[in-house]
Amino acid sequence: MKRTGKKTATDRNFVVALSRGLDVLRAFQPSDGLLGNQEIASRTNLPKPTVSRLTYTLTKLGYLTPVPRFEKYQLAPAAMALGYAALANLGVRHLSEPFREEMMRATGGAVAIGGRDRHSMIYFGQSRGSETVGVQLDVGSRVPIATSAMGRAYFWALGDEDRAEVTRILREHYGSRWPKMRDGLERSGETVAKYGFALSVGDWHDDIGAAGVALKLNDGTGPYAFNCGAPAFRFTEERLINDIGPRLLAMVRNIEAALGGLMPQSKKEVSKKLKSGGKVARVAEGFR
Repeated sequence: MKRTGKKTATDRNFVVALSRGLDVLRAFQPSDGLLGNQEIASRTNLPKPTVSRLTYTLTKLGYLTPVPRFEKYQLAPAAMALGYAALANLGVRHLSEPFREEMMRATGGAVAIGGRDRHSMIYFGQSRGSETVGVQLDVGSRVPIATSAMGRAYFWALGDEDRAEVTRILREHYGSRWPKMRDGLERSGETVAKYGFALSVGDWHDDIGAAGVALKLNDGTGPYAFNCGAPAFRFTEERLINDIGPRLLAMVRNIEAALGGLMPQSKKEVSKKLKSGGKVARVAEGFR
């Protein structure tokens, strides 16, 4: 996790201490049990003395529970209450559930909806059956924007200004690996322009194949993105293009109709972002 950037840190309205406290809470992942100050410091890139003060304060406020025996912490109910409150207010999560369940039964894939958190997409709705044992993700799980089908669909649903900001975050996060990630995003833009959905076949996880479609609403929230994935031997690139992707695209269009949402960018609109050589234009300043 990257530390606060210079531009944000010098914003007079930006409270750095609050940001760092939230970074500590964000360090806890669904698969974690307990975390100590050293582990939190490593994940947040904050100095250990700073982390010690923050965990002490968050404990006093009721957001962390100390486990003295191991000198570690776990999220307390007060922290979890924030997450549950957020989920309860996401109407799209509840409305999309029957659509996701139907898609799961029809394809045998795991179907999820997520939103962005910094350089990742975080799941807030998941439908998974017995056939998707190879896809061990649930609500609260994260997938990278740059290499996942969900993340790529989200990225290309953004307007130019928002995409520029996400590009900056990704470039800072990946550092020397950014050129490779950028190239994958470029290719995914061509896929979205051609088919209306994004793909990830072994890009995020070697043995996972998935398609992704963005959802844009007219209430100013989002965009969000859906994916449908399964082990790659079942969801081959050919099946994703000819079967899974079109099904997922139709599902999202139906959800948009039910929500009164905006239609995502047409292929023609996305194509405007492509150069004559087929490469995605660097529509975000500093894409390179």
